[in-house]
Amino acid sequence: MTVGDHAAHVAAGHLPVLYTQVLDALAVKPDGRYLDGTFGRGGHAKGVLAQLGPQGRLLVMDKDPDAIAVAQALCAADSRVSLFHGSFADMDQWDEAREGLDGVLLDLGVSSPQLDVAERGFSFGKDGPLDMRMDTTRGDSAAQWLARADEKEIADVLYTYGEERQSRKIARAIVAERTRQPLERTAQLASLIASVMPRGDSKIHPATRSFQAIRIFINRELEDLQQGLRAAVALLRPQGRLAVISFHSLEDRITKQFMASLSKAPPTDRRVPVAVEFTPTLQLLGGARKGTAEEIASNPRARSAVLRVAQKVAA
Repeated sequence: MTVGDHAAHVAAGHLPVLYTQVLDALAVKPDGRYLDGTFGRGGHAKGVLAQLGPQGRLLVMDKDPDAIAVAQALCAADSRVSLFHGSFADMDQWDEAREGLDGVLLDLGVSSPQLDVAERGFSFGKDGPLDMRMDTTRGDSAAQWLARADEKEIADVLYTYGEERQSRKIARAIVAERTRQPLERTAQLASLIASVMPRGDSKIHPATRSFQAIRIFINRELEDLQQGLRAAVALLRPQGRLAVISFHSLEDRITKQFMASLSKAPPTDRRVPVAVEFTPTLQLLGGARKGTAEEIASNPRARSAVLRVAQKVAA
């Protein structure tokens, strides 16, 4: 069965981003063990499952309880599937993953279903509670954090995770506004940010970077990524593949630098008399891979998607 044929096994009318590229990158072996650390609605996972034989195993993880509910149905229907409710950062805490993996997929960021449901609070395009948690069973919501964080902390988050140049101005407005009324709705926060940051000629909403920053911070996305990359490499068997899809420069930079650090010797330092021997752990499989023009035309989210792939070097 070709990758094109596998598309028929995914929900009609929609394929996850870089679907064909991901399945090509993983080079699924029929009897292999693969982990999808960001199950979402299972598009990539179902593609992997379609290529597995009777002895193959698919392990799926997600922070999101809604995604886990979908995964439970797949698990009940196919004995080759196991699931774990939690962050991929903790994959090395899962006994089944510790048995060794032939491939790991991480599709980073917020999923389309999360963006589409106003009640999740990820999008300022749909008014809803200011939540933004991927795992709604634990941790503070965005509203709870904004209610207690001081001005400097808010500004630092907006600048560090959103690369927002007006971070201090926005943080000052948030602190002033919450003395008048609690910030509890996405439209309320987006309107406040827009009021102190006129859009001008930009096509990007003034709240875009701030919403990204708060979401990344609330969900510990960059910390989870760094921890998850290390865990994935430790669990991969020789020749196992690591595939990571990023949607913004912060994620992609971390992924690129991590893969490079394990595949290329660091620059030599002439001040050090004895060079330290470098043994690569990973082999890079090409550079950044992006969506085709056809995919981007049919799925605008694919425009910013970047796939990086590496293979674990045989011991």
